[in-house]
Amino acid sequence: MDNRRRLSDLAFHQRPGIEQLGLSAFPPNPHDDMKQKLIRLSEAYTAALEKQLKQGPGASLLPALTLGRQAVALGLETLDLARIHEQALVALDLSRAKNAFARLAGIFFAEANTAIEATHPVARENQLELSRLMTALGRRTGELAVSSLQLRRGVVRRKAMEVDFARRAQDHRKCLEESLELQKRLRRLTYQVLAAQEDERKKISHELQDEIAQTLLGINIRLLSLKQEARCKSTGLKNSIASTRQLVASSVRSVRQAGHKLCQT
Repeated sequence: MDNRRRLSDLAFHQRPGIEQLGLSAFPPNPHDDMKQKLIRLSEAYTAALEKQLKQGPGASLLPALTLGRQAVALGLETLDLARIHEQALVALDLSRAKNAFARLAGIFFAEANTAIEATHPVARENQLELSRLMTALGRRTGELAVSSLQLRRGVVRRKAMEVDFARRAQDHRKCLEESLELQKRLRRLTYQVLAAQEDERKKISHELQDEIAQTLLGINIRLLSLKQEARCKSTGLKNSIASTRQLVASSVRSVRQAGHKLCQT
């Protein structure tokens, strides 16, 4: 109320304040009707601006647009509305402020001035161009959002592939290590089998040598015995010869069996 009273006093009792509203640019009015309309518009503007500043950035700008349309109805231009705005700032002690309130006040004035700018053909064309640009910007923003979503999905897929590749590489290293270990075990087993076969061959060879040596020794003894028996009687000689032949046949069989064993190993 104090601010409104101050603004009213400035409007009624201070001649320079009325001139600052641009009244000198309007034709004289015998009934002072235009002056009263300007005063009411100025008071309404100050009250609406004060309410806007109290509500903060989230407040609706519809009151500002309504005041701008009233200014258009009175035939005011942007400069006239700027003077009213300056008067409101002085009334609200914001003429030298450089804070959030000053920024909000500028937004309020810009919204109110859109009604005046809309009456100009160039302003309308600019508004249409701005609308087209905003539409294109919205479309481009949507495209960028889709591209960003696809990019994020691609990043997720790439990370999943990297994790899968790392897991596969780990499995491959594990399989390679197991394969190398199996090869080592196979070489050890092969060496053990070959060593066992070699031992078996040596064992059979020794057994064969011993058996053949014994058989030949027996044959030699039989031959000596035949030599002595040949001097005595022939019947005993025949029996000795038969026995010696059996010993030779047995030796042959032993040699063959040993040969088979060596072939198998």
